[in-house]
Amino acid sequence: MTTGLIHACLLDGKGGGRILSWDEVLSWSASMGRLWLHFDYTDELARDWILNNSELDALVADALITDETRPRATGIGEGLLIALRGVNLNPGSDPDDMVAVRLWVDNERIISTRKRKLLSINDILSQLEKGKGPESSAEFIIDLADRLVWRMSDTVDMLEDEIDELEGRVLSDSSSSVRFDLAALRKQTIMLRRYLSPQRDALARLMIEKASWIDDAHRMKLREVSDRLIRHIENIDAVRERAAITQEELISRVSEQLNKRMYVLSVVAAIFLPLGFFTGLLGVNVGGIPGGDNPKAFLVFILLLIVVVVFQVLLFRWKKWL
Repeated sequence: MTTGLIHACLLDGKGGGRILSWDEVLSWSASMGRLWLHFDYTDELARDWILNNSELDALVADALITDETRPRATGIGEGLLIALRGVNLNPGSDPDDMVAVRLWVDNERIISTRKRKLLSINDILSQLEKGKGPESSAEFIIDLADRLVWRMSDTVDMLEDEIDELEGRVLSDSSSSVRFDLAALRKQTIMLRRYLSPQRDALARLMIEKASWIDDAHRMKLREVSDRLIRHIENIDAVRERAAITQEELISRVSEQLNKRMYVLSVVAAIFLPLGFFTGLLGVNVGGIPGGDNPKAFLVFILLLIVVVVFQVLLFRWKKWL
């Protein structure tokens, strides 16, 4: 072993941890302390160890290496099978492209797997190296969930700032690209909402699990994390609703502009309709056209058309069409 093992850490129960080699992991026993193994599940060696040598239930092992998973928390015996997601803060990535972490947690071991880098995991490892990390398996779950939710704050704030800007652009009519930006924002909020709702349910499930190593104090902390996540979901819902209202306002403004242009064209067409009739009538190539031999007939005809236009304008004003 193994390129699939990202790190192995032995928790000392006092907030500290020591990085272990793979040989030390193989010789580990529960009496030595709580063990945290973190794998890249896409590596074949890691998958083989999880499936065949981890002594996990087959259902749990399969869940730790599955590609697609929704946030959840399931109690199995004295352990918990957990899947959580965090916003993707890796360079060049979209925040709504959520990063998943899968965990098996009991009072003796923590086995976590991921495909892409998750900064919250690195934060916990860094805190353990400083002696300020979680002291138990329950605190590990709380710390991870808390960091995942806290890292969502910047993304939610970014969404709120973006909808503020788009609302201003719609009011000032300064950009024709607002419609596409609004559509992209709505898609982003829908994707975030899609994953955060089951994560809220997963945290709620953790609070009612009967594992002996989770006490009431831990459940209170989980409740605080869950409440913060619910506030993020409510803010995301508010952004989505504001984006929908802004999009409706944009459509209304576009429709109003189109109606004004159509109105102008209709007025122009109405004015020129009788003029076109007269010119067409007198332009037919047959004998008997009035004034055909009179040199002043063209001037008289022009004056007649002007009178018709003036009459139409006065009629439109009287009808309040202008």
